[in-house]
Amino acid sequence: MATILRMPEVLANATEAVVSTWTIAEGTAFSTGDTIAEVETEKALVDLPAEQDGILGRILAKPGETTEVGAPIAVLIANGETDADIDAALGAIAGGAPQKVSVPEPEPVAEVLAVAEVLEAPPTTGRIFVSPIARVRAREKGIDLAVLVGSGPGGRIVRADVEAAGTAPSLPAGSDVAASVRADVGEPGAGYTAIPHTGMRKAIARRLTESKSTVPHFYLTTDCRVDALLELRAQANATSQTKISVNDFVVKAVAAAFTDVPDANVTWTDTHLRRWDAVDISVAVATEGGLLTPVIRDVGAKSLSQVSRSIANAVEKARAGRLRQEELEGGSFSVTNLGMYGTTEFSAILNPPQSGILAVGAAKPQPVVVDGELRVATVMRCTLSVDHRAVDGALAAQWLAAFTARVENPISILI
Repeated sequence: MATILRMPEVLANATEAVVSTWTIAEGTAFSTGDTIAEVETEKALVDLPAEQDGILGRILAKPGETTEVGAPIAVLIANGETDADIDAALGAIAGGAPQKVSVPEPEPVAEVLAVAEVLEAPPTTGRIFVSPIARVRAREKGIDLAVLVGSGPGGRIVRADVEAAGTAPSLPAGSDVAASVRADVGEPGAGYTAIPHTGMRKAIARRLTESKSTVPHFYLTTDCRVDALLELRAQANATSQTKISVNDFVVKAVAAAFTDVPDANVTWTDTHLRRWDAVDISVAVATEGGLLTPVIRDVGAKSLSQVSRSIANAVEKARAGRLRQEELEGGSFSVTNLGMYGTTEFSAILNPPQSGILAVGAAKPQPVVVDGELRVATVMRCTLSVDHRAVDGALAAQWLAAFTARVENPISILI
């Protein structure tokens, strides 16, 4: 029997996603567990596996098209079935008949968002009939639904109507909504360019707002003398095929500090602390679309050159948009480095549910006092942001002291 493949809820609370690539062509057979397509979320790619044997009968969602969660993206068929069976399955959807779904059913709200756009014809009353996703989009854009003409069945307002709607000119004069939209549009001739938010930018904004408003941050700062580290790095790069960066040393020093202070390698949950056995560290990567934080697994068990290659590979995949969702998940700690831009000091926002993030500044010569004498040393200032629910001040200070000691004695990072 021909079945409908729907866009799965690949991330919690996601309302839409994009089929990046169909990994098999129409008419191709597949087995249970085979990857049928790659689905692009706000930040990563997710494999879409087959839940049963079958044939990809017809592709409904073209690569690159945004599709709502729960919406049909393909029709799957069995041996011997034809276009007539495909058409029948699609007709069953339009007619409201029950159908078999080949992916885990999305949450009921997501299902409503997917089906109500196209298939429900509203009854003829004086009400304004709007699909749920169109109502959400209208609220986000500040658009008065009363002035829109729906293009859906029976005049229902669907998402496309909201997206195509004008801003201030289409709103009733004097309305609060009109005033707010006009304020956003700006006066005629105002010198700015409106850049629509990408899905990634929205995700970053949502997560950082959540972090800053719900997680109690506190901050500790240390000055690390890195002359010995820079000398050791130069010696390593003179003979090694893998070019080691200062940030590679920093990431290894973070892992070593957790070996020294294992009680700090924790994350908070509402019922318990999770103390992690391995040290998985997220490394912040700036991309054109925004900040990504791929996770380097079990840093403590890797050599410095292995860590360097892992970070380089993660950076390359992040900037090419090829990170998998599992490469962004997990980890108890992050490292973000703006030293290459000349930034001396900054504080970073925690990446939930992680309990710490280290902000690394530029290494610069400055006067220091050593054994009562004034000298010049290369100093790198690092600021630790901590989730106070998981880690108390004294424990965080112990960890930061251990990190500083490892950086200032870099041979200990390699042992």
